[in-house]
Amino acid sequence: MTHLDEVESLLKRSREFLETASYQANNGFYDLAAFSLEQSLQLFLKAKLIQNGVEYPRHRGVRTLMEILIKVLTDETKTLLKGILDKYLLELGMLEDAYVSSRYLTREFRKEEIEKLKEAVEAVMRNVR
Repeated sequence: MTHLDEVESLLKRSREFLETASYQANNGFYDLAAFSLEQSLQLFLKAKLIQNGVEYPRHRGVRTLMEILIKVLTDETKTLLKGILDKYLLELGMLEDAYVSSRYLTREFRKEEIEKLKEAVEAVMRNVR
């Protein structure tokens, strides 16, 4: 698989997880929606790292992936993404918690939390293009 193929595959799966999260949230499956949002953003960030010539770490949270990406972006995008990371730091931390809690702990999410998490995910995706 070429780097381009891997990027396209990761972005496709990212979009599918984002769509799945919307379906889950609309049906009241908030815990699953949080997990799907985390997966969507994680795959998106890994694709962007590959596009920028960086071999991404396999097991890292979304905040770490964003920090790595910030280091390799142009100054304008770097500043923008750093601002988004700062603005959504709590939400991004909650996404990381959603990943862990989906497997090992019981953590219930509320609709309002999912809305904030989705806003954070979409803000990152919108500004890293």
